[in-house]
Amino acid sequence: MSSLTAIVTDADPMPVAAGIGLRPPHVNRVLRERPRVPWFEVHSENLFAEGGSLHQAMERIRADYPLSLHGVGLSLGSADAIDAAHLARLAALVQRYQPALVSEHLCWGAVGGRHSNDLLPLPLTEEAVSLAASRIGQVQDALGRELLVENISTYLRFREADYTEWDFVAEVVRRSGCGLLCDVNNIYVNSVNHGFDPHLYLRALPRDAVREIHLAGFTRKDELAVPLLIDSHSRPVDAAVWDLYAEAVERFGPVPTLIEWDQDIPELEVLLAEAAHAEEVLDARRIVTA
Repeated sequence: MSSLTAIVTDADPMPVAAGIGLRPPHVNRVLRERPRVPWFEVHSENLFAEGGSLHQAMERIRADYPLSLHGVGLSLGSADAIDAAHLARLAALVQRYQPALVSEHLCWGAVGGRHSNDLLPLPLTEEAVSLAASRIGQVQDALGRELLVENISTYLRFREADYTEWDFVAEVVRRSGCGLLCDVNNIYVNSVNHGFDPHLYLRALPRDAVREIHLAGFTRKDELAVPLLIDSHSRPVDAAVWDLYAEAVERFGPVPTLIEWDQDIPELEVLLAEAAHAEEVLDARRIVTA
């Protein structure tokens, strides 16, 4: 029997609560202590190998926690066709773990067999909308379920554009019928890097498509002639991002929210404290609408 045999038959619903990204330094502690975390996100590609100790750990964790699978390698906006082998591995992983949510980035990262070590921006054009929507449809058909796409952080833009960034994201979601993973930190980072109003961005996104929100910390480059923020995922969520998150929850309602931390990973307590802060924002919105 293949090691990709499903270990569960149905995906658990994702709690409308604040989860954290499960990274290798914390796996053993989660196994030992079973902390009170509503849900975990894991990076899809880290589980593409069929066996090994990581899968053994994830099978135990999945038995106790809902999971979200978050990918970085589908390159949805590339001129190349979707990598069939990559998509097949993802489909097998989804079958095995039955995650509550599956997401990818609205970007490209590979062409002609060459892979970037970053998530690269798309031209904000009609052609790119059509291409991305087609690719997303292909992925959703292969998975037999909705895919969430995430708005990315960017540090340059193409000269030619038919859309603003926020209208581009909204149009891709509309045409493909996918869900939206709204990364609030990325909106703020891009607003500083490219000089736009982040509140306009939030107001342009389709309310009924937002299934998840990401929060993370950025690095500020102060020594440059112009403002520059790097989406480093290496420090606590900035106060300005918390304010924007509160506005996002006001607009979209309480939705599952994730704390991302991928570099200079701190003790688990730091991530739990960040998640608790997000939970306070979600609770405040629940009280208002109760």
